[in-house]
Amino acid sequence: MTNNDLWLSLARQLASYRQQLGRPFIQGILGGQGTGKTTLCGNLCLILKQLGYRTLSLSLDDLYKTYNERLALKQKDPRFIWRGPPGTHDVELGLTVLNQIRECKSPVAVPRFDKSLHGGVGDRTTPEIVENVDIVLFEGWFVGVRPIDSAAFDSPAPPILTDEDKAFAREMNSKLSDYLPLWEQLDNLILLYPKDYRLSLEWRKQAERQMIAAGKSGMSEKEVEEFVNYFWRSLHPELFISPLVKFPTFVDLVIEVNSDHSFGAVYRPKDV
Repeated sequence: MTNNDLWLSLARQLASYRQQLGRPFIQGILGGQGTGKTTLCGNLCLILKQLGYRTLSLSLDDLYKTYNERLALKQKDPRFIWRGPPGTHDVELGLTVLNQIRECKSPVAVPRFDKSLHGGVGDRTTPEIVENVDIVLFEGWFVGVRPIDSAAFDSPAPPILTDEDKAFAREMNSKLSDYLPLWEQLDNLILLYPKDYRLSLEWRKQAERQMIAAGKSGMSEKEVEEFVNYFWRSLHPELFISPLVKFPTFVDLVIEVNSDHSFGAVYRPKDV
């Protein structure tokens, strides 16, 4: 199945879900860096528009706390070097937005986040006002991810090596509990699953090299490694995401992603 075929098939499935449900449908999309979440959402929005459905693309990034709130968070806990891990989002804001949409309220002010503000640190910007939403595509690098047994951090596993690393990982794991009410709003969850989680590092390096080649500012190879390792230390894909492939309770569809960003196997965990 080509990527185009899959996009069309998914769009038709979402339209069918919306019709059956009789209210706005909330589709969760889970995928690490570079797995193609933005591309998937963009194409689904275009196809669903042609099918006559109003679709809203919402990123977990749009729920980041404000610049000042994250500054205060970093001053309180210097381990929050970058935005991204559990604890840097306004969960209540996300709940408010999804609840309003599920209850067919209109219009709804949808938060938006501009990563370029404050020298790349980012801040919330003017909300987008939307009306009569049929389908929400809610994507993010840990959308739907749940806490695991803290014993998983007892043994060293790169890049979680030191006692400080383990303490940080345990705390991020505990903070996932705050997000569970948000995940409960999802009607369905798709997992974009790379054949090897380490592909995210290479994809990020490629993206930064392309930005630099285009004359834009980008991170060096070492900076990319530090950045990606920071995310892996907070929620390691092998610990938090790989187990979901065989966990039909939470994930409805798995789409494997090849190294060239083409799609591999597509299956439902319950069928494995």
